[in-house]
Amino acid sequence: MSTTFQRARRPEQVAARRAAILAAAAELLRERRVADVSLRDLACRVGLAKSNVLRYFDSREAIFLEVLDRTWTAWLDRLELDPGRAKARYARETRVATEVARSLIAEPLLCDLWSAMAAVLERNISLDVARDFKRRFTVNTGRFAAMVRTAVPVLDDAAATHFAGAVVVIVAGLAPHATPTDTVRAACAELDLPCGAGLFTEGLTEGLVNQLVGLAARAAT
Repeated sequence: MSTTFQRARRPEQVAARRAAILAAAAELLRERRVADVSLRDLACRVGLAKSNVLRYFDSREAIFLEVLDRTWTAWLDRLELDPGRAKARYARETRVATEVARSLIAEPLLCDLWSAMAAVLERNISLDVARDFKRRFTVNTGRFAAMVRTAVPVLDDAAATHFAGAVVVIVAGLAPHATPTDTVRAACAELDLPCGAGLFTEGLTEGLVNQLVGLAARAAT
């Protein structure tokens, strides 16, 4: 397989090899956290030597950033924000923020990739990869912000963009708490502290609601 892989020269062959690597990476990342997937693991899963994988991507991190971009885009394709018709104060903002939280809770891969993005995935990439990823990051953020502004029209572009960025930051901070070690889980149980998926779910929902309600309140003053 390595010999065949090295002989890929035509654009369609290169695209097919890259697609195979990305598919293998996404598959592994659905089984394990980002921190637990090495370039060696990826090479073994796709059936190649590490050097062959690096013919098509600068690094492990560049591969995972591509998976992140595709996963984020796919999430946006599925996301629907219904503000509802409730007239209670900030009911619309609460509903929209809760829908965003609920949707993200069902996307552990996206949450894990966001949590690793700044601290890990952006640390071992070329300028070309960084530039391309940041451009697509901006596009995805803008697309998300536009959806939020449509659902919550009291927000201006700056406020909606702030919320879209805050979602990434809040998810990145909370997502690691969804999968604590056995030791941490045991300690939390002894101390009767929230832990695991429940901590992530409640923290994310509360955090996003507070963000969106706060932005709406500021916009109304």
